[in-house]
Amino acid sequence: MKKVRIASGSAFWGDMLEPAIELAKYGNADYIGFDHLAELTLSILQRMKVKNPSAGYIPDIKTWMKAILPITYKNGTKLITNAGGANPEAAADEVVKIAKDLGCIGLKIGVVAGDDIFPMLDNISAKGIKLKNLDTGEEDIDKIRDKIVAANAYTGANEIKKCLEEGADVVICGRVSDNALYVGPLMHEFGWDYSDKYVDKIGAAVTIGHIIECSCCVTGGMSNMWKVSKDPWKIGFPIAEVDENGDAVITKPEGSGGIVNEWTVKEHLVYEVHDPGNYIMPDGIGDFTSLKIKEIGTDRVSVSGIKGKPRPETLKVCIGYRDGFIGEGLIMFPWPDAFAKAQWSEKWMRKRFKLLGLKPDELRIDYIGENMLHDIIATLPDTDSQPNEAGLRVVARTKTRAEADMVRREASHLWTAGPVGSSFGAPFNPRPVISLWPTLVPREEVKPYYFIKEVTA
Repeated sequence: MKKVRIASGSAFWGDMLEPAIELAKYGNADYIGFDHLAELTLSILQRMKVKNPSAGYIPDIKTWMKAILPITYKNGTKLITNAGGANPEAAADEVVKIAKDLGCIGLKIGVVAGDDIFPMLDNISAKGIKLKNLDTGEEDIDKIRDKIVAANAYTGANEIKKCLEEGADVVICGRVSDNALYVGPLMHEFGWDYSDKYVDKIGAAVTIGHIIECSCCVTGGMSNMWKVSKDPWKIGFPIAEVDENGDAVITKPEGSGGIVNEWTVKEHLVYEVHDPGNYIMPDGIGDFTSLKIKEIGTDRVSVSGIKGKPRPETLKVCIGYRDGFIGEGLIMFPWPDAFAKAQWSEKWMRKRFKLLGLKPDELRIDYIGENMLHDIIATLPDTDSQPNEAGLRVVARTKTRAEADMVRREASHLWTAGPVGSSFGAPFNPRPVISLWPTLVPREEVKPYYFIKEVTA
């Protein structure tokens, strides 16, 4: 039975490079996928592109390709990444230069684009299509239309598959879904398509891609297994050995750090999942309710019996829009009376805001170590508590940069106006807020496309 080894070389912009190099050298992978995008990353990248038309892609792609291409050019491992972000063609041009400098002549680079629907928003609205906010229920984008900075649809693996069919060694995408990086090569290798015949196979590909897409999050990172994970400082990234029947074995490079067991796989299987019977992706719907997970050896876990459902008629779109500014301050207080000092300082901040007429759209004041993560369900210590130190974080969302700067300035005043021993680090600069408007658009409104670039002497 034919098997394909797909591996995950990145989970986010800024992920570790060393495990990806390890995969390239010792993972014996047919394909390595590199996910660099989060929900709001495209808004950041679009703003970069506005300032510089040759920018707008993930800068990490240059470092990654310089380190990995010399290895994969020789051993034949193919690379698939969404680091193209808001400008996949410019990213590909940069990779062509890098490949030429490295002597990777003949390398074929596929480029997948068409996920950017920002220019089409008015046409979509003119057709009577409402872009309802999936989080708030607001019916359409009228109130934010003039604040929108990006609108990108999550497209699927079809164009990745086409690039591979044309011999691409590297595929650089924009906003494809995270697991499309893995669905594409499996469709290409096994001859799967979107017909009813392969619904379960595509569902399996979506599920397997989901399990490995966040790199070390299935090999002991972000895990309850942190106490027993071996050498986590040199953690290995995951590999999925996939059969043509849609079953897989999840593993990692031999000798690498971390751990793969039944629980690490289960943990990531349910990560970012609301309905395990309907994990909806542009390529298909994964049904996790029938699958079986079994440890079959050290750092080897089989995943089998995966089912699927046909791909949806709509695609998710992340619309990013300007939504004010953030002002923030962080103050630390020493023993004695550390927590009492922090409480007094909260009162001081609120009184100062009232005195100055500052009315933030949102305000959070957290006690670090007490309720910063647990918020209202945390039990705060009594005023007689004597911790060695206490911290106070003040953060507000405001309409203007000047108001945000006021928050920062007032927090810094506690250094001198606050209780004895109040400590303040480097002030935080005000920063703009890009908020997310998640919505759905009919699939036919999104027109993904691809082309091939070749590295010549």
